[in-house]
Amino acid sequence: MKRRSGPHAASPGHRPGAPDFRAGTPDAASSAPRAQAGASSADRPATRLATRLGFFVAGFGVACWAPLVPFAKARLAIDDGLLGLLLLCLGVGSVAAMLITGVLSARCGSRPVILASGFGLALMLPLLTLAGTPLTLGLALLAFGASLGSLDVAVNVHAVEVERAAGRPLMSGFHALFSLGGLAGSAAMTGLLSIGWQPLAASVACALAMLAAMLPAVSRLLRSTGPAQGPLFVRPRGQVLLLAALAAITFLTEGAILDWSALLLTGDGLLPAEQGGWGYLLFSVAMTAGRLTGDAVTARIGDRATLLWGGLITLAGFALLLATPQVLPAMGGFLLIGLGAANLVPVLFRRAGSQRAMPAALAIAAITTTGYAGMLVGPAAVGFVSDATSLRTAFWLLAALMIAVPLSARRATRNDSR
Repeated sequence: MKRRSGPHAASPGHRPGAPDFRAGTPDAASSAPRAQAGASSADRPATRLATRLGFFVAGFGVACWAPLVPFAKARLAIDDGLLGLLLLCLGVGSVAAMLITGVLSARCGSRPVILASGFGLALMLPLLTLAGTPLTLGLALLAFGASLGSLDVAVNVHAVEVERAAGRPLMSGFHALFSLGGLAGSAAMTGLLSIGWQPLAASVACALAMLAAMLPAVSRLLRSTGPAQGPLFVRPRGQVLLLAALAAITFLTEGAILDWSALLLTGDGLLPAEQGGWGYLLFSVAMTAGRLTGDAVTARIGDRATLLWGGLITLAGFALLLATPQVLPAMGGFLLIGLGAANLVPVLFRRAGSQRAMPAALAIAAITTTGYAGMLVGPAAVGFVSDATSLRTAFWLLAALMIAVPLSARRATRNDSR
């Protein structure tokens, strides 16, 4: 059996694309010593709970920002171009933090990074509603993005160690908590704004919920996750270039829905500002459902069909969202986009683990960096395109980029050394 691995590929029982932890396999042999050594501390329900809470807080925090975007734009009286620059600050802060968090986790363990970034994310959220100038909002978004990027990387480092100690796949369940956190954060913030709460009061309430979720993790996180192995930065080559490009496109779509969906709905007058978060909420519901059921679907139809049909469903969602400027079709479009895109990235990570153009670990690292850069930095480009044309045109261009996914399904899932 070929070994495949990836940060999104894990759930109870072995399947193609998940590490094989069965006795006698390379994964089992390599993880057994560490699992035995850390079983008393890492392989416990408490550490698994702490890991899930970290993922949940990351998803919750970033989703709380989406419904606040229209309020920030109105408060500062800025156009889409300047807003795009400000959103770029969030991306720059996240990517910059990601580049150094691996080193910090290797030196100090992931626990202090998770705690500092998790609590920092909660504390920074209300400040986003207080910034009264573009400069102060840009600085707040830099800090908010740095907390988000650090938490995202550190909690994944922690999850890998917990999974190794457990000796069975856990990563899929961990990542599902990020989606559930996004669903809860979007629902909470949108709900509070819809009933008349001011942005500051709503953000404080959501920040308190995040702090409450982080507190149980303080005593349950691992004290150390061991030294880092392998290079920190890699350049993709061969087939990995295609996988990285598709990951960037998919993550870019997710980031655009996060940052711009509320403005798309409110700018066209489909919904009032207080209800602008409904698009991202429905997108999150569909993506969460898709991830919870995605392993079974992929096991039945295969990676190639998952990329093909997932891409086509995503394109159908864009068409439904953009072709008819009415509320109900738009809501249906967000549902289809979330459902179609849900399992694209897990498949891309799985193929990175099975391709032979470069070592699997280096390929996965390259795709992770490229994908998250697309999600966090790419939406700023939507602002520039929107300022030059319109936000609806910018979303049509996103749909055009997504065509590459179904068109590349055969090539992306073919194992070769080129």
